[in-house]
Amino acid sequence: MMKFIKIDENSRVPKYQQIIDEIIHNISIGNLTMDQKIPSINMFSEEFYLSRDTVEKAYSILKERNIITSIRGKGFYISRTKLISKVNILFLVNKLSSYKLRTYNHFINSIGANSHTDLHVYHCDETLFLNLLDKNKAAYDYYIVMPHFKTEDLRHQSFTDKVLDALCKLPQEKLVLLDNSKPIFSGKTSEIYQDFENDIYFALTEALPKITKYNKIMLIYPEKAVYPYPGRILHGFRKFCVEHKLDFEILNEVYDDMILKKGDLFITIEEADLVNLVKQVREDEFKLGKEIGIISYNDTPLKELLGITVISTDFKVMGETAAQMILNKSKGKFKVPFNFIDRESL
Repeated sequence: MMKFIKIDENSRVPKYQQIIDEIIHNISIGNLTMDQKIPSINMFSEEFYLSRDTVEKAYSILKERNIITSIRGKGFYISRTKLISKVNILFLVNKLSSYKLRTYNHFINSIGANSHTDLHVYHCDETLFLNLLDKNKAAYDYYIVMPHFKTEDLRHQSFTDKVLDALCKLPQEKLVLLDNSKPIFSGKTSEIYQDFENDIYFALTEALPKITKYNKIMLIYPEKAVYPYPGRILHGFRKFCVEHKLDFEILNEVYDDMILKKGDLFITIEEADLVNLVKQVREDEFKLGKEIGIISYNDTPLKELLGITVISTDFKVMGETAAQMILNKSKGKFKVPFNFIDRESL
């Protein structure tokens, strides 16, 4: 194996990273094969006049990425796993919703077979997120992060001070932000973001001719939720209603046995509220889309099947753009399209 490895003393790339890159490269071109034994840490350090700590760090990262494995008393071997990829990606999402998974799936389909992506969910929890990032730092080529966190009183927060500090310690060219952007990262990273306040404002403005046919518009916005929603959605909705002098109300949830009136229009965010509302509309024998209107936030195949009008981010574009930025090694900010999709419920 040693004859294949090249360590450049004059390179600015850290020695441990050179070891990682060389081993992965030689696996990819067939010089190293599955189950092949590789030199011990001491043997490698002596051969290339490197410190034992440097080689140990490289081997540790290779083990974390399942590229090599160690057998006690026998040494290190090329792993049996299928992970022989040139690009290794850590994908961190705040929750496993249908639309987060759509973004992830479109990303996977676009990034191609020459990569490996690990998906982790941190449930909007700062501590869990920081632990995941710390555990996997230096182990991946790219870090894709959907930053959504919750405060102690269950309010939404895009970034916390500790999260920003941790993200700033990553190599900025390896960081890809989805959903949210932050000025301190501009130009250094890839940012594929939503503009939550203006997105809902302009989408509802497009739907205004139909919205004005209703007497009152209600936004079902969970003030406190396990997975809280950006407050900017609320700001954009209020701005739209005030500007167009619409009668509106903001409710925390769709209550059981809620009083429905002909001419009501509801905007739902959570799936459970949408299901409950449609059920009550049917039980009260209102005509959906004529007497009661519904707009749902974020599209899903089921909403399309049921004919539910939506205002939605294009999750396909989000996932595909993230993949293309990695493949092209491009940086910068990209605003994801947000659309009004008119169906039978409005």
